[in-house]
Amino acid sequence: MTESDDLTAPRITRRNTGTVTLDEVAALAGVSPSTVSRAIRSPDQVSVAAYEAVMRAVEATDYVPNRAASNLASNRSGTVAAVMPAMSYSVFADTVHGLEAVLSAAGIQLFLGATGYDAAREEQVVRAFLGRRPDGIVMVGASHTPGTRELLQRSRIPIVETWDWSDDPIDSLVGFSNGDAFGAIVEYVLGAGYRHPTFAGWLTGADSRAHARRDGFRDALARLRPEERVRILDTGARGISVEAGGWVLDQVLEQHPETDVLVCASDIFATGAVLAAQTRGLKVPGDIAITGFGDFEISRYLHPALTTIQTPNDSIGRRAGELILERIANPDADSVSVDLGFTLVARDSA
Repeated sequence: MTESDDLTAPRITRRNTGTVTLDEVAALAGVSPSTVSRAIRSPDQVSVAAYEAVMRAVEATDYVPNRAASNLASNRSGTVAAVMPAMSYSVFADTVHGLEAVLSAAGIQLFLGATGYDAAREEQVVRAFLGRRPDGIVMVGASHTPGTRELLQRSRIPIVETWDWSDDPIDSLVGFSNGDAFGAIVEYVLGAGYRHPTFAGWLTGADSRAHARRDGFRDALARLRPEERVRILDTGARGISVEAGGWVLDQVLEQHPETDVLVCASDIFATGAVLAAQTRGLKVPGDIAITGFGDFEISRYLHPALTTIQTPNDSIGRRAGELILERIANPDADSVSVDLGFTLVARDSA
């Protein structure tokens, strides 16, 4: 490099924060700062030559766009929050995957928060997210504390509740009826010749969907076999686990030996019950039939494979993401409720 070149070439200097500025990238690329901004945000609005010059300058300087400044200008954060009961269950992971696929394609970052099936914790998570001004929130479930509901209603951003069904959603809703799903299970097992079903689930916690499944079981049994005793087991402090499924089987054998089919509120319980039955030398479905809910991946590989309810996990996330984007683009768009339904998958366990 000659002395004259060194004097005329733009120098890239650092702020006290160590970051490169938009003006510096523009100087290196030989374009205006507004052209740099357009090239990064909307490449189709600049010439090919300008775009390539900007990208070379960005690469040379390791420039990172200041999203905070653009967010202030547009009054948008470029983020959406999702509030889930837990991250470890594959059904919710599928929903997150579908949601993230739609949002990331639109340049929106997804933030996740877990409640541990704790209604008070859900309210805390929602409050924390709202403090960061997301462009929308996706909730699992349609049952919340009055405080959570008020926070969401007052937020004036798109809200999509999922994995549930309600006649009074906060905003938009994407899901299915958990009660109807268990009505379908009861109809199926009674139609298959079973006469003494027992329901098992975690009813002590704040999982309103488990309560809806129990109610669907109870209502269908009352309608189809009104003379039949209603048998319901709550895993209580054992929560949701494979071990709890083994405990459920023991309780059925001890308390309700007449049971010929165990109807579980989750494939997790059903998996534990199937494995425990094998350990105890019981045949499934010969000695006792078992059904689940969720169609987890393991359910189809159990011996016997599990009869269960398949839920549209990925589709729930994708449709929720689409609704958020539609409302961001058109804040005056109407709220909608989308019933994606469910599928009863009959396999060998019942």
